[in-house]
Amino acid sequence: MVVESDGLLDESSLAAAPLPQEAVRVRLDTLRKDDLADLVFLANNKNIAANLAAMPYPFTLEDGRALIARAGQPRKRTAKFAIRLKSTGRLIGAAKYAPVEEGGSVHVGYWLGEPFWGQGYATEAVHSLVDHAFTYHDIEELQGSCRVTNPASRRVLVKSGFQYRDQSMIRSVGAGGSVPIERYTLERTVWKSLKGWGQGQ
Repeated sequence: MVVESDGLLDESSLAAAPLPQEAVRVRLDTLRKDDLADLVFLANNKNIAANLAAMPYPFTLEDGRALIARAGQPRKRTAKFAIRLKSTGRLIGAAKYAPVEEGGSVHVGYWLGEPFWGQGYATEAVHSLVDHAFTYHDIEELQGSCRVTNPASRRVLVKSGFQYRDQSMIRSVGAGGSVPIERYTLERTVWKSLKGWGQGQ
């Protein structure tokens, strides 16, 4: 995912929003200090950084410590999760939603370590992320984006109910400059319909 911002749940949401957030094969929960080694191992990858806005490459121990520390700072209409395999509890990536600017639209972001690509884990994680955002916050629309050269991320967004909106440019630290992106949106009403169809209603 291209667009990211920092933070975790605001204090009122921490009481209302249960962790972990379960999917079929993955679990979304808190990023912890003992995740540091796995986090740096997975995130220190040019192929990942080039598809994100703010992730540096190389990704150092200091970057990992800073990311974990920021995960503990509450912010409104925001959640940040570690993505873990349910079978082992191992960290395989991260997912979040947050306003890019104060009071602005809420964007989803996600990444997986390269060994875990192409297995459907990102789609499960984003489904859970979207459910969390609409269930525990008064968010009416989520936005997402991906580089035009990242068809896998595009598929994750589309499978999660997001609809294409337009193209734009964004600065990517990992890519070393501005890159073209596709932008997508998912409205609460569409999410409700999709959830209803999934339950056979």
